[in-house]
Amino acid sequence: MKLVSRTALLGLSLGLAGCSYLFGDEGMFPDTSDDYKNAREQAPIQVPEGKETAQLEEIYPIPPVQDEALLEGEFEVPRPTPLVAGAGEDVVRIQSLGDESWALIAVAPGQLWPQVRSFLTSAGIGVGRVDAQAGLIETGWLELEGQTMASRFRFRIEQGVQRGSSELHVLQMHQAGDVTEWPALSDDTAQEQEMLRAVSQFIANSADSAPVSMLADRAMSAEGKLTLEDAPGGGSMLRLGLPFTRAWASVGKALEDSRFEITDRDRSEGLYYARFLGEAADEDGGWFSWMFSDEDENPMIGRDFLVRVAAAGDKAVTIGIAPVAGAAPLEKRDQQALLTLLKGNIN
Repeated sequence: MKLVSRTALLGLSLGLAGCSYLFGDEGMFPDTSDDYKNAREQAPIQVPEGKETAQLEEIYPIPPVQDEALLEGEFEVPRPTPLVAGAGEDVVRIQSLGDESWALIAVAPGQLWPQVRSFLTSAGIGVGRVDAQAGLIETGWLELEGQTMASRFRFRIEQGVQRGSSELHVLQMHQAGDVTEWPALSDDTAQEQEMLRAVSQFIANSADSAPVSMLADRAMSAEGKLTLEDAPGGGSMLRLGLPFTRAWASVGKALEDSRFEITDRDRSEGLYYARFLGEAADEDGGWFSWMFSDEDENPMIGRDFLVRVAAAGDKAVTIGIAPVAGAAPLEKRDQQALLTLLKGNIN
C-alpha cells in the first residue's frame, strides 16, 4: 500500500509540474488572453494604387460620438434617445411635404438595402444599375399595364434623421425624349406613389426577417442627422441635417409629440411660440424624471418658450429654445433637457 501511495503521489507531483511547464508564465503555452491590453496600434497597410481596399476596412468600426454638447450639472444618466421616438409600432410610414413623398422606415440603411433588393426580385423587376455607396438602385424599363409608355424607377436610400432609421425615395421616369439624365421630379407622380406604397408594404411585412448589408451600412452612416451641440453664444442647440422647408414642418410636429402646445408661429422668422404642457413627458419615468423627485413639480410645465429654426446652409438648420421676453432665464441644464426631449421626436 505504501508503494502504491508513493507512486500515486509521485504521479500527481509530476502532473502538476508538467502543467506548470506547459501552461505557466514561462511554459510552452503561456496565457496570452490579456496580451491585447499591451498591443500597439500599427500603421494602416499600404495598398498599391489601383488595388481594392474594401477587404482591409474595419468590419465593425467604432461610431463617432453623436452629441457634442457637454451636459450641465450632476445628475443620474437619463434614458437613451429612442431609435425613432414617436413612431409607436409603425415600422414604415409614408410622409409627404408639398410635391415630395418618401417612406420613413425604422431600420438602419444596411437593413433596408437588401429588403429593397428582395422586393424587386419578388416582383420580377429587373435591375439596371446599383450603387451601394450612393444608396441607389435603378430598374430597367418596365411595360406597365394600362400605360402606353415604358417607365423605369430609381430607389434612393438615405440615412434617416434619427439613428437606426432610413428614408426611401422613389423617382419615376418615362421612356421619352432624353433618357440619359433622371428628372428632378417624377414624370408620373401617380406611378411614383404606387411604387412607393408597394415597396413600403413589402418592407413592413418582411421587417422581422430582413438581413443586413454591411457594405450599404458602412456607406450610409447609421448615426442620424440630428445632434445636440453647444451654441456659439452659450447654451445648447440642435443641428438638423435637413433643408429649412422640411425641417420647419418636422420641428412643428415634434413639438406637438413632445407635449408642447403651439400658440403661434412665424415661418418667415423661423419662430414657434410654444407652451410646455409636460404631462405625458413625465409619465412612467419620462424624460424629466431624472431631474425632479416625485414630490417636485416640473418647473417647466406651463412655461412659454420661443423655438427658433434657423438655416445653416442649404441642407441644415439649427434649433434653439429660449424663454419668451420678460420671463425668467432658462438654465442650461433645463434647456438641454427640453432640447433632448424635442430631439427624440424629430423625424
